[in-house]
Amino acid sequence: RAAVAWAVGKPLSIEEVEVAPPKAGEVRVKIVAAGICCTDDHLLEGCFPNAEFPVIPGHEGAGIVESVGDGVTSVKPGDKVIPLCLPQCGECTFCLNPESNYCLRTHFSESQSLLPDRTSRFTCKGKQIYHFLWVSTFAEYTVIPEYAVAKIDAAAPLDKVCLFGCGFPTGYGAAINTAKVVKPGSTCAIFGVGGVGLSVVMGCKAAGASRIIAVDINKDKLAKAKELGATDCVNPRDFKKPIQEVLTDMTGHGVDYSFEAIGHADTMTAALASCNMNTGVCVMIGELPSGAVISIDPILVLSGRTWKGTLLGGMKLRK
Repeated sequence: RAAVAWAVGKPLSIEEVEVAPPKAGEVRVKIVAAGICCTDDHLLEGCFPNAEFPVIPGHEGAGIVESVGDGVTSVKPGDKVIPLCLPQCGECTFCLNPESNYCLRTHFSESQSLLPDRTSRFTCKGKQIYHFLWVSTFAEYTVIPEYAVAKIDAAAPLDKVCLFGCGFPTGYGAAINTAKVVKPGSTCAIFGVGGVGLSVVMGCKAAGASRIIAVDINKDKLAKAKELGATDCVNPRDFKKPIQEVLTDMTGHGVDYSFEAIGHADTMTAALASCNMNTGVCVMIGELPSGAVISIDPILVLSGRTWKGTLLGGMKLRK
C-alpha cells in the first residue's frame, strides 16, 4: 500500500502499488515509520519545483532493507536504514568538500521524480507513479539508490529515528553547521518553533547560547520551546510594533543569530532585520513556493549582516 497524490490539490489516496525489484546500485526498503514535514505539503500544493504527478510523497522515514540490487555493498537485507532525501555519493567534489553536504549526483541536478536511470519503480492501476526526492516514504515499500540510504544501529527505534531523515538534522544543523553558533553567550532568535524550530532551539542550547528567544503565534509551541531550552518566548500578536523591533529592544542591538523555520516571506525579512547589523547571521530554513520573490531593504545586508540558506542543516547524513 501507498499514499498516492494523483494531482495537485487532491487528497492523498491509499492504493495498492506495485514496487519493482531494485536494479543495480539500488535498495528496496520496507518502510516501518514515516514523518510528515511541510515539504510534503508544498508538494501536494504544487509549490515544489519540478515535481511530477501522480506521485508518492514522503521524505522522512526509517525501515528495513528487504532486498538489494547488484553491486550494493553498504547494506544488506535485514539492515535498519534511514532514507536520505539529500543523497551522498561520497565521491564527487561536493561530497569530498568538508564544508558541503550537497552531492553532484543528486535529484537537484538530475530528476527528483524519477530515479537516476530516469525510470520509476512504482506502478498503480497500470500507470507510472513518480518518486519524491528518490525517497517516497509514504509507501510500505520503496526503492532508493544505495547512496541515498544510511545504515543505522540495529537497536534504533524506527518510530523515533525516522525524524533523523529531515526534521531534526535540519534544525539542529542550522544552528551548529550553518550559523555556526559556537561562541558561548550568543543570543539567538528562532521564528517558528515546530519540529524544525525546536531542533534549532536544542542546537543553540548545545552550542552554549546564553539567550534563546522563541518566536511563534502558537502558545502551545512556545511552552514546548521553553522545556527544550528557550530562555524567552515571544508571541508577535502581543505587540503593536514589528517583531524585529521587539527583538531589538529586548537585546539592545539585535540578536547574534536568527533562524526562520516557517517559510513566509514576511517572517524571513523580519528574521533578517532582527539580527544585529554588523555581525548578525540569519539562516533561512523554511521553504517558500517555487519562484517566490522576497523584497528586502539592501541596507540590511550592506551593513554587514549575513543571510544564509540551509538544506538538512548542512549535515552529511551518510559517510
